[in-house]
Amino acid sequence: MSEFGPARAALADTFVGEDAVLTYARAQSARTGIRAIGPSGGACLRLLAAALGAKAVAEIGTGTGVSGVYLLRGMRSDGVLTTVDSEPVRQQLAKEAYQAAGFAANRARFIPGRALEVLPRLADGQYDLVFCDGDPAESGAYLEESLRLLRPGGMVCFEGVFQEGRLAEPELQDPRTRSVRDLVRDVRESDALLPALLPVSDGLLCAVKR
Repeated sequence: MSEFGPARAALADTFVGEDAVLTYARAQSARTGIRAIGPSGGACLRLLAAALGAKAVAEIGTGTGVSGVYLLRGMRSDGVLTTVDSEPVRQQLAKEAYQAAGFAANRARFIPGRALEVLPRLADGQYDLVFCDGDPAESGAYLEESLRLLRPGGMVCFEGVFQEGRLAEPELQDPRTRSVRDLVRDVRESDALLPALLPVSDGLLCAVKR
C-alpha cells in the first residue's frame, strides 16, 4: 500500500476519465453523504464484467448508480444487474443514472431492503459476478452469500477493503476494521477461491470461485 502512493492512485483515476452521466451520479453520491467507488475501481469493475461476459450480476449497495453504470457498461447487452439497497431514494437516483446512460429499464432489477434479508431470496449458482459495497461489518456474511450465488468461475468483488488505511494499522481493533481483516484473511486462505487484492480506489478485493 505504501508503494502505491497518492500520485499513482490519481493517475489510475484519471486514466479512463468519466462522462457527464458518471460525474452527475458521483455528485449525487457526495450530496447524499455516501462514498462511491473511485474511477479506477469503476473501470476495473467494467473490465471484469466484460472479461467474464457477465449476463447476471448482483450488487450489494446500489448507492446513486456510479458502480452500476460501470458494471452495466461491461456486461453483455442482454445482461441484468440485480441491485440491493436499504434506501429506496438512492435507488431512484441510480435508476435515473442508468436511464441517462441509455440503458433500458429491464437491464436493472432494483430490490429495496437490507442485503442480508434480500440475498437469501436470490437463486443459487446463477450469477457471474457479485459486487459488495455494503456494510463492512457484514462482509463475512456477504462472502458466504456470494459463494452460494456464484456459478463456478464466477467472481466476487469487495470495495473499500483498505478502509482508508485502517486495514494496515494493527492497533486499530474496532469491529468494522476487524471484520474487514477477517474477510481478507478468509478470502486469501479459502481453497474455494482464487484471490487478488487490487490497489484501485480504496482497495478492491476480488476472487474467482473455483
